[in-house]
Parts: sequence; C-alpha cells; structure tokens
Amino acid sequence: MTLEDKEKLRLTAAEMSTLWTQYLNDSLAACVSTHFLEKVEDEETRPIIEFVLQTAKTNISTMQELFRKENFPIPVGFNEDDVHAHAPKLFSDTFVQMYFKNMSILAMAANSAALGLATRPDVVSFHKKVLEASVHLQDLSREIMLKQGTYIKPPYISIPDKVDFVKKQQFLAGFFGPKRAITGVEITHLFLNVQTNAIGKALITGFAQTTENEEIKQFLYRGKQIAQKHVDIFSDFLKKEDLPAPMSWDTAVSDSKTSVFSDKLIMFHITGMIAAGIGNYGMAMAASPRRDIGLRYATLIPEISLYAEDGANIMINHGWLEEPPQAEDRDQLIKG
Repeated sequence: MTLEDKEKLRLTAAEMSTLWTQYLNDSLAACVSTHFLEKVEDEETRPIIEFVLQTAKTNISTMQELFRKENFPIPVGFNEDDVHAHAPKLFSDTFVQMYFKNMSILAMAANSAALGLATRPDVVSFHKKVLEASVHLQDLSREIMLKQGTYIKPPYISIPDKVDFVKKQQFLAGFFGPKRAITGVEITHLFLNVQTNAIGKALITGFAQTTENEEIKQFLYRGKQIAQKHVDIFSDFLKKEDLPAPMSWDTAVSDSKTSVFSDKLIMFHITGMIAAGIGNYGMAMAASPRRDIGLRYATLIPEISLYAEDGANIMINHGWLEEPPQAEDRDQLIKG
C-alpha cells in the first residue's frame, strides 16, 4: 500500500478523538498565550509565549486542513471572543513559565498516547510534530527557570548502598505499626501532585476573582479549597519524611478583577485540569505500594471526580460543552 493509499484510510475512533481534543486544547492555548504575550514584562519569558502561540496557530491550521479533507466538522473550540487580551495582567511572568512547563508535561503524555494509537501516516506525522514541540517547550521553560532561579527541583535522597530485595510484607504496611520510608517513586508522585494542585489553585484564584458569574465563582472557590486540601495532604507525607514540599503560587496572582477569559474557557480549562489530575492520582496510586499512601489517593479520586461532574453540568446548562466524536447509536437508528 502506497503512502497516498494509506492516507485515504478512514480515521479511526482514536484518531478522531485525539485530533478533536488537540484542536480544543490548541485553540485554548492560543487564547491564553495571546493575553500572556500582551502583558509579558520579562523579555526572557517572551520567546516561550511566542513559541506556544505560533505552535498553537500552526497546529490549528494543520488540523483544519485535515478535517476539511475528511468532511469532518471543524470544532468550535475557542477564539478571540474568549479572551480580552488587553485586560490588566492577571498572572506573574514566573507563574507563566511554570504554567507552560506543566502544560508541556500534559501535552507530552497526551501525544505519546496518541502516537501509540495512530495509524495513518499524516496523523502520525502530526502527533510527532506536536510531541517534539511539547518537548521543546519543556526545555525552554526549564532552562529559563534554572537561569532565573525559580525552578523547583524534586527532593534529593541518598544513593542506595547496594541492590536489595523486599523480604517482608511490612514493605506494604502503612496503617499500623512501623512504616518503611517512602520510595523514590512515591516521592516523585507526591511532589508532582503537590505542584500541580498548587498551580491549579493559583489558576483557579485568578479565574475566580475575574468572573462575574456567581455560580462559576462559587464552583471555583470550592475548587480552590479542594486544591489546598490536597496540597496539605501530599505535603504532609513529604514533611513527615523530612523532605521539602514545593512552594505555593498564591502570590503569582495579581489583584485585578477585570475579566480576561470567557466563562466558557475558564470552565473548560479547569475541568480539563481536573481530568489530568484524576489521571495523575491513578498513576500515583498504582505506583505507591505503601497502603496508607495508595489508599489516600483512592479516597481523593471520588472527590475530584464529583467536582469534575459538577463542572460538566454547569457547562451543559450554559451550552458550552462541545460533544466529542461518538459511535453511532444503533438502537436509535433502528427506531428512528
């Protein structure tokens, strides 16, 4: 089969869903970057924002062309109506660096999975380019944060003296009696989840003080409380092991109350970050053999899942939740 023949293959469900999701995410990234670029003061941060904005626009153009070729309806996503680029600065430039560093991690994970499922050469090529751009964004963010002294490293632990094997079930204990020290993998996930919740809390705080919709304001305030609670829980595990926990980003939010982003964009962004958080907790639970740590993740997942559902209901009620590609409802077709 020639390359041309391969590109005539129908899009699979996986390809449709990953492209559709990427389109919404890139249209959101373009809006957020437009405001950040308008208000950036640090000239070393500017190239990062410009890179994100240009990459998002290029991705959108590529996907629109692919969608048209397939007669696939182009998603609405987000546009200039969803951002007031000239509104007062809402987040510090240091936070912008950390925000994009975190977004690059999510993009790398999403496009690695998309590459593993893609079949058509043009779709494979697209996700490779997005993955490469995500890695480059991670490099840009890391380098500038290291240079400016704002990069927060995970905790250090001692190098093991020798290779050893687990000999007792006490390795899994965590509720009663003595507990073993936490492993490097457990530390990694605790650190990551403190950091993502701290970033989420700062983002929610900025959104909450600039929206005029009281229902959304209350939803965001609840999310702020949940994020702080989870930061405290994960930080406590680290502190009990005499390990440092990442800093908060509370001071990264300005005192502006002027609307910057549409309520639709705010709700999509927050519910998307919640979904990523649920995935992080699931991976952390699987990688945490100590029972008290694993169970803690298990008890927190329902809380944020319910919060995500409440967010989805708000979006549905306002007509903001765009439907993803779906399988045919055969029963409805038969009845209809």
